[in-house]
Amino acid sequence: MSARFNHTIIVSEDGEQSAAFYRALLEASDAPSWGPFTNLTLDGGVLLQFAAPPVDEIQMQHYAFLVDDDLFDRAYGWITANGVDHAADPFWKRPGEINHEHGGRGVYVRDPAGHGVELLTRPYL
Repeated sequence: MSARFNHTIIVSEDGEQSAAFYRALLEASDAPSWGPFTNLTLDGGVLLQFAAPPVDEIQMQHYAFLVDDDLFDRAYGWITANGVDHAADPFWKRPGEINHEHGGRGVYVRDPAGHGVELLTRPYL
């Protein structure tokens, strides 16, 4: 079998709050949770696990999700309807916009824990 992405732990002081953000943004499904983890699944069985940090400070991470045009439209509608700050670029030089790069569309937001989340409709490669 070739390597496939299976899961990641997204560090958050409030796993339920972060899970609710990703559930709404990505239309992720609830998954059985255990131990310190609040879990969601994406298509293909990718597991997102939310847990408190093992140290006092959360290091910002970047999570990029390839979505289809319909989900992008719904997610962007949710972003704007809920007043979520967003930008067309990861350095926030174009706030309140989306980009049209790589033959598709993209947007950047920050989750409740401060992590960068990118939605894009076309892969870079």
